[in-house]
Formats: sequence, structure tokens, C-alpha cells
Amino acid sequence: HDSAAAIIVNGKVVAAAEEERFTRKKHDFGFPINAVKFCLQKAGITIKDVTYIAFYEKPVLKFDRVISQFLHSFPRGFSAFYKTMPSWLNEKLRIRGIIKSKLKYKGDVLFVDHHLAHAASSYLMSHFDKSVVLTLDGVGEWASAAYGYAEGNKITIEKEIKFPHSLGLLYSAVTGYLGMSVNNSEYKVM
Repeated sequence: HDSAAAIIVNGKVVAAAEEERFTRKKHDFGFPINAVKFCLQKAGITIKDVTYIAFYEKPVLKFDRVISQFLHSFPRGFSAFYKTMPSWLNEKLRIRGIIKSKLKYKGDVLFVDHHLAHAASSYLMSHFDKSVVLTLDGVGEWASAAYGYAEGNKITIEKEIKFPHSLGLLYSAVTGYLGMSVNNSEYKVM
């Protein structure tokens, strides 16, 4: 819900930016073309110099959960299914091609498990040699929480709590119940 880009050169974060900083559109979820351009410029490189692009979740696995949800709630959830499917079929399941096309990128696009991406963004930016990792959010592909450990540059997820059990979704429900916008005002509830 907040598109962004970051660039890492030789293991160091050189730049990172959210697309909303350039478009002035709060929680901009569009393709982060301006954020990518900013990061490349700060690194002093072009897209041809990029070895890999990593994406923060595995779309096919997430689609599996979404379809499972809709099947479980059928026929009540048909309207939501009908509204959601075009974005899945036209964008979310085609993200590799969209990234390559919009950026004119020829290299590999890697998909990282959502909770591993959360753990990596915290642990790998810290100065710790080893750590316990814990991630909690609404839901990633199937997991809504995960824990494990990290040592060196390796992160091992030991256990996950899977959807529909989710502390993050409960938190969002309370945020909505209090009359605030979900995926935007949770910090106010904190």
C-alpha cells in the first residue's frame, strides 16, 4: 500500500524513497518509477548496472491465499472476488514483467517471502552479528507473524503463525472500529 524503492551497493544501502515523496499522493501504491529513478541517480548508476531486483513478497503464494479466502467465503465474498480479480490478473501476478518493462530491465527479478523481507530490512540494517527476529503484520503470503534467528547474513525463520490468525489484522479491525482509516491510522491507536 506504500510503494517504494531502495538500492544496495556492495552491501550498503545507498538510497531509499517512497513514491509518495515524489507524487505527493499519500500512500501512493502505483509503480515506484520516481523512487527508482531517485535511487539510481543517488547511486550514480543506470538500470543496466543493477544485478538483481528483489520484490517483497511471492505473488503466486499470496494469490493462493486470496483464492482460498474467496472459496472459503463463497458465495458471500463473490462481489469482493469480482472486484479484486482484475488487479490480480492484470498486475499482481505479472509483476516480474511489469518491473522489467517499466524499467527496461534485463536482469533477474527475485521474489522474497514477505516476513523474511521484513526481518531482513531490520536485521541486515542493524549492526548486530546475530539476533532473534520477530515479525508481526496483517498478513503476507500466508504468514501473519514469524520468528527465528539471524547470524551473519543468514536469516532462519523457525515458525510462522498463518492467516486467518493475525495480531495485525486484529489491530486494523480495532483501528477501523474506532473510526480511523485502516492501513493508515494504526499509529494513532498506538
